[in-house]
Amino acid sequence: MRHHSILYSELITKDFSFASVRRRLAKEPFDRANSRQNQTRIRVSMEKGGLDSAGREFKNAEEMWREQVGEDQSKKTEWYRQGIGYWEGVEASANGVLGGYGHVNEPDIMGSEAFLNTLLSERFPDAANSQRHLVVLDCGSGIGRVTKNLLIRYFNEVDLLEPVSHFLETARESLAPENHMASDMHKATNFLCVPLQEFTPEAGRYDIIWVQWCIGHLTDDDFVSFFKRAKVGLKPGGLFVLKENIARTGFVLDTEDRSITRSDLYFKELFCQCGLHIYKSKDQKGLPEELFAVKMYALTADLPKKAHRTKSKVQANRPGVIK
Repeated sequence: MRHHSILYSELITKDFSFASVRRRLAKEPFDRANSRQNQTRIRVSMEKGGLDSAGREFKNAEEMWREQVGEDQSKKTEWYRQGIGYWEGVEASANGVLGGYGHVNEPDIMGSEAFLNTLLSERFPDAANSQRHLVVLDCGSGIGRVTKNLLIRYFNEVDLLEPVSHFLETARESLAPENHMASDMHKATNFLCVPLQEFTPEAGRYDIIWVQWCIGHLTDDDFVSFFKRAKVGLKPGGLFVLKENIARTGFVLDTEDRSITRSDLYFKELFCQCGLHIYKSKDQKGLPEELFAVKMYALTADLPKKAHRTKSKVQANRPGVIK
């Protein structure tokens, strides 16, 4: 399922007919009135309409989810079964998991590395001189692309979570010590063949839980449930990093791999429901124009610290300036 692991579905486009829908969505005019409304009532994001990959319109996310999964557990089971089924038919290679866009690997990793370096220096400065043993969970790890090219270089241990078995076996092979520059200090430790919506992490194990190009396979309810469960897996001060495609407004449903691309505002509404706060966010640069925009969010369960404002001192017997 794209994840649901699904790996990832590094989605991105499966064909240019859908790519054109995505591009039109990305280029649609900015609605200033709706933007102002979103600032005062973010819930509007889930009330906005969306499209599916055939161009069919939904008036809001509730209507779409009611049709796709409803309250029937068998329909939800089928949603996830079809998602996994799609990825089971995909070649276990970078080009396969990236939907034919293998060349986006380099800019993707570069963008992620810059974001990760900022987070590590601010949140885990003691790791720079090996005073902290860093552990990360790679959710929707697929063939281990992100682990191999990025995470294993910065973390002492990486656990990989992926429901598509042939992807996970490819990751296990490529990350074996004899096939990769692994060491006792930097290694892939656990390979977990479990879908996101069924996974509960070991308490207090992870400094970062990295979730990339896979959360679109989860229904909204399972999205919220996953992050609420996964919070227990973070060490004190730990973070989630979510990297995902972003719809311009509303959402886009892919009926082929059973995934949804949400807007930034849609994500923010779900973060609120999860009890998560945005520590930092950054747009990914350097991807082909026809693809969705991609955004990175660093999320924390800790309440953001309030900035202390110091009142300007007014000299005695001098009137303040009225602005």
